[in-house]
Amino acid sequence: MGTKGLTKDQLESLKKALFDDRDKILKTIDVLKAQDPFNDPEHANDNASFDTDVREQMGHDTVEAEVKSLKRKLRLVEKALRKMEKGTYGIDEKTGVQIPFERLSIVPEAQYTVEVEKKLVK
Repeated sequence: MGTKGLTKDQLESLKKALFDDRDKILKTIDVLKAQDPFNDPEHANDNASFDTDVREQMGHDTVEAEVKSLKRKLRLVEKALRKMEKGTYGIDEKTGVQIPFERLSIVPEAQYTVEVEKKLVK
């Protein structure tokens, strides 16, 4: 079936959204990494008090968790872009059914229809 259920304009709109998402994710990862207290070259040499060390550790852990989540979404976005190139974009990976444009316009990296995703989350 491929992307036959989507018009050329819909595909172009979704492709642009995916590229925009990818760019935003990459920029956000860079900003977060720059804010990571462990990236400060003086961090290893400072003699900060215990509470400062704890705050820095918590800040680092938060940055790491956010970056991990963003990288997961980035992988999905890049996978969707590869599927577009192959002509298999917008096809539910479990059922082979076309994912409705309405869903893809909200979650362009969607791998499943809403119904299938609900079953997988349970």
